[in-house]
Amino acid sequence: MENLRGGTRPPLRVLLLAPAGLALLAGLDGALVLLGVPAPVRLDRLADVHGQLMVLGVVGTLVALERAVAVRTPLAFASPMLLAAGSLALLSAAPPAVGRGLHLAGTLALVGIYLLVWQRQPASAVAVQGAGALAAAGSALLLVAGVPVPVVTPWFVAFLVLTVVGERLELMRFAPPPVAVRAAVVVAALLLVAGAAVALLQPRAGGAVLGGALVGLAVLLTRHDVARRTVRSTGLPRFMALAMLTGFAWLAVAGGTWLVAGAATEGPGYDAVLHAVFLGFVMSMVFAHAPVILPAVLRRPLPYRPVMLVPLALLHVSLAFRLLAGDAWGSVTAVRVGGVANVVAVLAFLGVAAWSVASAPAPASLAVVAP
Repeated sequence: MENLRGGTRPPLRVLLLAPAGLALLAGLDGALVLLGVPAPVRLDRLADVHGQLMVLGVVGTLVALERAVAVRTPLAFASPMLLAAGSLALLSAAPPAVGRGLHLAGTLALVGIYLLVWQRQPASAVAVQGAGALAAAGSALLLVAGVPVPVVTPWFVAFLVLTVVGERLELMRFAPPPVAVRAAVVVAALLLVAGAAVALLQPRAGGAVLGGALVGLAVLLTRHDVARRTVRSTGLPRFMALAMLTGFAWLAVAGGTWLVAGAATEGPGYDAVLHAVFLGFVMSMVFAHAPVILPAVLRRPLPYRPVMLVPLALLHVSLAFRLLAGDAWGSVTAVRVGGVANVVAVLAFLGVAAWSVASAPAPASLAVVAP
């Protein structure tokens, strides 16, 4: 047992947030380097590992950590530990192969976590999230094999999207949709993974499958997710609903772009899909779930503050500007302006969240079991 108020060492779950935070800051710095604007740190490696850090280093570690906390099995913490170590290796002077290998091991351990969860609770939501973990392992394996990040991007997308979709499907048990809807979500999830595999050999055909799956998932989520009802409420439920519904819209944008342009690995179409998913969809979900998930990990409350709407609005407005005025019209300046504003929005939300945690009254007693 550890008592955080007593000054003893923090539990492993808290320590693992530090590498994820460092990976996020490094990934945002790499984004500025890729945009060709001034960045706090100018290292070529940051631009090269930007995508891997943001997906496997940040989101992967957070997902694995949340799952490990939920299953309450000490061995489950091997996944976030390996993913965090891989991120630190990518940021060090070690050969990139070291970080890639650790990320592969961490994603395989994440698959193991979902196998354990499936044994306890065989459900469609777990199957969808497990398929996302398999996509994460597939992306890590391709990176170890030396496949360029743009070619691996569909696998990144499958991991991130299916993880979120599985969690939303799990929450639908409180207002269960028809069996046909749940089946359609599972089919779309399988198509997304299949599209990622096809895109390796046939980008045009793979893009069609990927795009159709994303559009289908966006429609199903928008139609049946509880966010449609909670958006009419106030406070945190409304904030979460706004973030999720706008995220679903960006998922449809990414899917439509893939349908039209195929699984491009460069140019405006690639930039549009990449950031519609990773910023428009994933970051919206991070913003939405942070006040719920972080307290479970930190054992400290993260109260909702109305000011959280400001970085959320900035994220979506700047992303729309980047895609419409930048990618659609071929304006490099618009892409840079929108990209910098994207980074500011993420940092602003982090700042608001940190202030909200720091200013929240600490519980009278907070004892947790160290993994």
